[in-house]
Amino acid sequence: MSRIAKYPVELPQGVETTIKADSITVKGPLGTLVQPLGGDVDIKLDGNQLTFAVANDSRHAHAMSGTLRALVNNMVTGVSKGFERKLTLVGVGFRAQVQGNALKMQLGFSHDVVHEMPEGIKIECPTPTEVVVKGADKQVVGQVAAEIRAYRRPEPYKGKGVRYANEQVIIKETKKK
Repeated sequence: MSRIAKYPVELPQGVETTIKADSITVKGPLGTLVQPLGGDVDIKLDGNQLTFAVANDSRHAHAMSGTLRALVNNMVTGVSKGFERKLTLVGVGFRAQVQGNALKMQLGFSHDVVHEMPEGIKIECPTPTEVVVKGADKQVVGQVAAEIRAYRRPEPYKGKGVRYANEQVIIKETKKK
């Protein structure tokens, strides 16, 4: 059995869960998330703990028990605390601003880049060179941050571009004569 699946998932106060035959729903103050289930893992609710057990003794079932436990744990964390990714714009004239449900960025192109946010994602710009992506679904928050970063990745000679707040960009040495 997976070592991760042995640990139960604690449900904080204000978080409710509904287990059906084909899906699990987690509802909390920041939203509702649904995860489809296969038939390989049994989930039981004991008080305020979710426990995960293997339904059959196959290799796939053992692997999915740990995976499903991690996904459900991320769902519980997302609907109670939420997830966020911070991005930094590095470069002369690089700025971002929120316009309704879209992020408008000036990234050195001849035009402004406008990125529409999917449902359930909030975006903030505390300063013109910082972007904070927030949401309940960890996968969607990471995907939106990756899409924003993909407009102008940090280049290795000057370090200009959109980078994660904790990202280290290694600057290459320029050509010498």
